[in-house]
Amino acid sequence: CASRTNMISSLSALPNLNNPDGTTDASLEDISERMRGKHVALYFAAGWCPMCTSFEPSLLKFREASISSGKNVEIIYVPSDRQAADVVKRTSSMNMLSVPIGEEADAMKTRFKIWAGAESGKLGTGRRSGVPALVVLDPKGDEMAFLAAESKGAKALGDWPLDDSGLW
Repeated sequence: CASRTNMISSLSALPNLNNPDGTTDASLEDISERMRGKHVALYFAAGWCPMCTSFEPSLLKFREASISSGKNVEIIYVPSDRQAADVVKRTSSMNMLSVPIGEEADAMKTRFKIWAGAESGKLGTGRRSGVPALVVLDPKGDEMAFLAAESKGAKALGDWPLDDSGLW
């Protein structure tokens, strides 16, 4: 099935991405290879957010369990952190690609209507969720599922569609 074997087409819907160490030298081919055969999700969060940091052990455990069961996922961090160094610290520890802090991250937040309450002065009040939250993308880079981790915590991971036939 195309959506399970190739997520390359979703890259056109994403901004440039940083490597987990914060470098931007990853080529489109490298990123495409990293995402090949995986379900891709955007993870909206911030290191200063206690709900985010308490949710992350469950998210990382979920990612490891899905990989172990052959249902690979790639999680891309969309930061609400205040400094790029904070993003690098978090993505390095979680081994996640990230959307660059600033305009590119803000564009993803407004596209999916997810941002921290602290960002409402900059991004407005028309959000559907704060952080943490996840958006699982379909092969075209459009939203397949919304995981309301802010309100549901780790239970939100049960809403993640891991294959074409339903939920894992």
